Amino acid sequence: MKLMSALLAAALSLTAAPLLAKVEIGQPAPAFRLSDSNGKTRTLDEFKGKTVVLEWTNAECPFVRKHYESGNMQAQQKEATKAGVVWLSINSGARGKQGDIDGEAANELIRDNGSAQTAYLLDPEGETGRAYGASVTPHMYIIDGEGVLRYRGGIDSILSADQADIPKATQYVRQALAELAGGKPVSVPVSQPYGCSIKYAAKS
Repeated sequence: MKLMSALLAAALSLTAAPLLAKVEIGQPAPAFRLSDSNGKTRTLDEFKGKTVVLEWTNAECPFVRKHYESGNMQAQQKEATKAGVVWLSINSGARGKQGDIDGEAANELIRDNGSAQTAYLLDPEGETGRAYGASVTPHMYIIDGEGVLRYRGGIDSILSADQADIPKATQYVRQALAELAGGKPVSVPVSQPYGCSIKYAAKS
């Protein structure tokens, strides 16, 4: 079962792999302007000087549920924000497709699962997701205080939907944040993302 989950995850992530060429480690992260779940416009520029985590999400995805139902995602969100890191969850699911929710539903989800992100951003047209090359949920990115991309990939090292794998995995996001906070280079700046493919809106 674990092998099947891993193979499925790899297949899902690889289907959109060409998108990843759009943003490179060590280069400025793409600017964005999105509404959050409360209707407030948020931009990357407003967080200048702070480390920012971007977490692409879809509550219907079993790989996302792995990290939320276990509490792993919430724990990392709380650790990061307590340390002054900005954590932004982004939903790039197109209207009417799997994972699509509006602001009210997003706020209800936050209340239900106890998540602790700085903001939940809505990207139904998929412009921000495509700019970053986000291909799956969860797909993780870390941007330093100068606006430079320092990490992209999976939240951890084991490609599966099994909660039991979390304690055995290298938690890449947590590791990268600790290294940045300590003034060190990120030792694993790129890893294989895994999860459910993002259901983008068709381009007109």
